[in-house]
Amino acid sequence: RGAWPRVAMEASELWVGFVGAGRMAGGLVRGLLQAGKVPASNVLASAPSDKNLDAWRELGCRTTHCNLEVVHRSTLVFLATKPHILPGVLEEIRPAVGSHHIVVSLVAGVTIQTLQRLLPPWTKVLRIMPNLPCVVQAGAMVFSRGTNAGDGEAALLQSLLSSCGLCEEVPESYIDIHTGLSGSGVAYVYLFAEALAEGAVKMGMPGALASRIAAQTLLGAAKMLLETGEHPAKLRGDVCTPGGTTIYALHQLEKGALRATVMDAVEAATNRACDMAKN
Repeated sequence: RGAWPRVAMEASELWVGFVGAGRMAGGLVRGLLQAGKVPASNVLASAPSDKNLDAWRELGCRTTHCNLEVVHRSTLVFLATKPHILPGVLEEIRPAVGSHHIVVSLVAGVTIQTLQRLLPPWTKVLRIMPNLPCVVQAGAMVFSRGTNAGDGEAALLQSLLSSCGLCEEVPESYIDIHTGLSGSGVAYVYLFAEALAEGAVKMGMPGALASRIAAQTLLGAAKMLLETGEHPAKLRGDVCTPGGTTIYALHQLEKGALRATVMDAVEAATNRACDMAKN
């Protein structure tokens, strides 16, 4: 196996593989590389065609069309395929998975129980659910560990993925909720940003400027939530002055049932994620 060591946990010595090289996997690897967590030369990604692999080569990563090669030459293996492809991939790589491997699945709707059933019984399995802003290292991720994954594996994963945004360990039952809250929730925020900007356009502001200001408004509000630790209601109250512009606007949002509608959206997406996991 040449210069590819099998067991190492130091960042400069950790060998990381990706089975699947799509957008989310690409976002994660960019975060790891930009934070200096892993050298590009220690990363190997596989995909059926060169369509996605060209971008990985530009980052300095190694690429292959062989999933087994990724497993042979990595200690930490991320599974990043489409859900319907994963069972076949697991059957293919199963003979190569050893007790030294850490296998991390990014695949939506596939439970830890299923992963453990389709991999050797000793496999250290973790499941992570990222969201699209991982691509710009501002993601929100949750992960859960399987039976054989201990504190060391969890700490390693959390240390690596903190370079891509917020990363929290949770019970697996929270993963579908996270999908409804954050995975799908990114789209709710885009819709809100679009509506904010369109409101400003209606009042006479150019669209491009309105979009930039809407995006910065969302970024600033989110940063205050994270950095102050205050409840959203407290921060919302701080913006309102008696008889001012904000309370008039909030009254309109309440008449439109914004709060209840968003809660319903999170519920609907969570339930859909649960349904997908059952199929």
